Amino acid sequence: MGNPFDLNGKVAVVTGANTGIGQAIAVALAAAGADVACVGRTPAEDTVARIRALGRRAEIVSADLSTIEPVGRIVDETVTTLGRLDILVNNAGIIRRADAVDFSEADWDAVVDTNLKSVFFLCQAAGRYMIANGGGKIINIASMLTFQGGIRVPSYTASKSGIGGLTKLLANEWAAKGINVNAIAPGYIATNNTAALQADAARNTAILDRIPAGKWGDADDLGGAAVFLASRAADYVQGHILAVDGGWLAR
Repeated sequence: MGNPFDLNGKVAVVTGANTGIGQAIAVALAAAGADVACVGRTPAEDTVARIRALGRRAEIVSADLSTIEPVGRIVDETVTTLGRLDILVNNAGIIRRADAVDFSEADWDAVVDTNLKSVFFLCQAAGRYMIANGGGKIINIASMLTFQGGIRVPSYTASKSGIGGLTKLLANEWAAKGINVNAIAPGYIATNNTAALQADAARNTAILDRIPAGKWGDADDLGGAAVFLASRAADYVQGHILAVDGGWLAR
């Protein structure tokens, strides 16, 4: 059987690959053998350099996922430059913070369009290719707010709750077509998106007090989970949301 986590010969698309969780996942997939198309609004030059240093191929695909316009092009460019598409990681996302009574329509639409609408339509575009070409793996990035409500992030909570449902829906429809659809729910990870929370002394203390591991996670903590769900080791895993949270949900 060989190494069930080996991704040699596979090609992955990772959105939001220029920094943080997306960069860590892209590099982890490359370390397991995959070639990677790094998608982002800004060129993921550092990520590409890290992947190429591992001896894998990497290409930049510039795309703004605040609209669905680029989703077909992302698939087409990946197949053209890297030869195929086996793995899709939907990581790109944004967040807006305000009390629910003050939350604007613009902030609602910006977050839901990026975090949920574009994810579905990129899954659709990749799914069409994968169904026609023997299957593949799709990994959506969920959140603790897939399971919980949070505060002051109504559109983010709605989008990440939607990711949980969408992951299960697509698994139901596509499992028999050779596509595994799962999600990773990061806990409190030290990234740009959580910088405001880390800087708020009271919130930071409250968060740390709730995490059994006693620390914020690092983006690299997501790499192993992504490699697992992208590999043959997860061939019978469908519609699952894997929490990588230092024990947050166990409290």
